[in-house]
Amino acid sequence: MSQANTITPSPLRGILFKLASVLVFIAMSALIKATAPEVPAGEAVFFRSAFAIPVILIWLAARGEMGSGLRVANPMGHVWRGVVGTSAMGLGFAGLGLLPLPEVTAIGYAAPLLVVIFAAMFLGEEVRLFRLSAVALGLIGVLIVLSPRLSAVEGASHREAFGAMVVLMGAVCAALAQVFVRKLVATERTSAIVFWFSCTSTGLSLITIPFGWVLPSPTQAALLVCAGILGGFGQIFLTSSYRFADASIVAPFDYASMIFALLIGYFVFDEVPTLVMLAGAALVIIAGVLIIWRERQLGLKRDRQRKAMTPQG
Repeated sequence: MSQANTITPSPLRGILFKLASVLVFIAMSALIKATAPEVPAGEAVFFRSAFAIPVILIWLAARGEMGSGLRVANPMGHVWRGVVGTSAMGLGFAGLGLLPLPEVTAIGYAAPLLVVIFAAMFLGEEVRLFRLSAVALGLIGVLIVLSPRLSAVEGASHREAFGAMVVLMGAVCAALAQVFVRKLVATERTSAIVFWFSCTSTGLSLITIPFGWVLPSPTQAALLVCAGILGGFGQIFLTSSYRFADASIVAPFDYASMIFALLIGYFVFDEVPTLVMLAGAALVIIAGVLIIWRERQLGLKRDRQRKAMTPQG
């Protein structure tokens, strides 16, 4: 019997795994940011993806899922998820070289808000006034975060404005990638989605070689390899969190990434957050938590309806 079949639900373990994944992914972003001035985003995507693969394979072997965990039923679904997800990763990495880490993190919070809209558009999910209002509140927060970078009054540079747009487009692609994942989970195992995304993004990153890859210094290479390894562990921690606890329980802890980003940004990169950025990020976080709460309420309601329709005795 595989480990997947013997897991006992444990909300505390799920939360701890989620927090570990958030911390690891922020640390990974910090390593990418440290190399961003010299290493192109496409090259960073290659290291992030390629060096995550061995970690994921070891994890699958330890769980006894090397065979079943890699089988796919919808190959083209993985390809499209890979294209959009790799675009999101590349844009996010490019943004790290242009904007402070906490700001990139805050703008990235637009992704789960946009998922609500895209799921209604492409998956036919019903979205009512409460969630639409929360999305609107969150997007106002994103605009507040973006406003200093796009305002001539604030003296924003073209570089900063470009960085803000790059990160926002990355959030749009990340949201689309999540929509593809929602479709994939109907037929694919999570382990297969994780593994084949790493393979696809590794391959797609090679397309960017003609656009100026560089030979990294030993220090840069070490940072990039560590980023890839951390990315692999982050995926494992994230997947494990959802094995031990419901998504509605662990999802709000995504926003702990802002705390980690602020600390790393301040102590490592000497980045001091502005009150405008913090205010906008707070609105986005509130909106995200409201959406997660509403999703949980709807899930509980659907469970009660299913139980009521199940024949008794």
